[in-house]
Amino acid sequence: MSGTLWRRWWGRTVIENFAGNPAVVRALERMITSGRLPHTLLFYGPEGVGKATLARRVAAALLGDAARIEQDDLSLPPNVELLAEREKLSSEDRASDPLMLATHPDFLTFPPEGPLRQISIQQMRLLKEQAQLRPLKGDRRVFLVDQVDRANEQAANSLLKTLEEPPDHLVLVLTASNVYDLLPTIRSRSVQFYLAPLSLEEMREFARMRGLEDAERRIRLADGSPGLAVSLDLEAYDRRREAMLALLAAASGAARFSAWASHAERLAAARAEKLEPYLRVLYLLLEDLMRLREGASELRNADRKAELEALAARISFRWLERAVREVDELAAFLRRNIQKSVALDALVAALRPA
Repeated sequence: MSGTLWRRWWGRTVIENFAGNPAVVRALERMITSGRLPHTLLFYGPEGVGKATLARRVAAALLGDAARIEQDDLSLPPNVELLAEREKLSSEDRASDPLMLATHPDFLTFPPEGPLRQISIQQMRLLKEQAQLRPLKGDRRVFLVDQVDRANEQAANSLLKTLEEPPDHLVLVLTASNVYDLLPTIRSRSVQFYLAPLSLEEMREFARMRGLEDAERRIRLADGSPGLAVSLDLEAYDRRREAMLALLAAASGAARFSAWASHAERLAAARAEKLEPYLRVLYLLLEDLMRLREGASELRNADRKAELEALAARISFRWLERAVREVDELAAFLRRNIQKSVALDALVAALRPA
């Protein structure tokens, strides 16, 4: 099936121009056209697979004016700039003016923000206040809480109060990468839809429709997530990959620790850079090492195959298993203010042969 869906139902377009997951789209279309859309929807799945995009498509089907709703896309340059500027604010300033995007008066987006990119209790209190207001047009309002799994405990409990007694006019769409990071009571009050990674065929169709440059490389690195394929900065990826290859060489004993230390110093100096994109690169490199050990020919980082083959020859399956576990533990600390270089130094030390 084509990665771009143009479905017509009862003579009108319902959810249009959405790539992948046709079964989910069909289920939502049936709910919309039958008038039985639940008050709370939960879209979960990998980063970049289209969860927030689908939320906006659902809102457009209910409210119309799709072009205005699309202006709340967090990947658009003005919104990227807004989030970056708000990172510079103090926590007190962000709390006094919680972030909400509302280009369309009846479609509101509550995104994670701040240095740790979290959903705050102030945002969820604002959501509760806004939920009581009647629609300015039509009979529905649609609120998107993007990456609700980044809500702290206080924010999650505040959101739960809205979920327990939602106004009749409100449709609340939540998105999450890991549904099990949410309170069980939030999950139980939501109708859940899993958005799976797109197939290779769907990704190629998506890349063709979008006219992406370096399409095949973007497809390999995006791992079925069209949003990542579009937003991937290949120059930044290559720079981060150099650092993570040096880390793996030192961690496996293929190079001296000093070879990694120069990269660690540059990371420490780059205060604006976050740890999360480095860990994404590291996961892809570890996946390639596993593929090489298992005799697979297709790699995410095919242009560095020779270097990865040399590393794969030095390590054992047990080392790889331990490396993935250590990176998982490090990823669990991403929402805390940890220093990149110190955290990665500790990772090298934990994996380096005695």
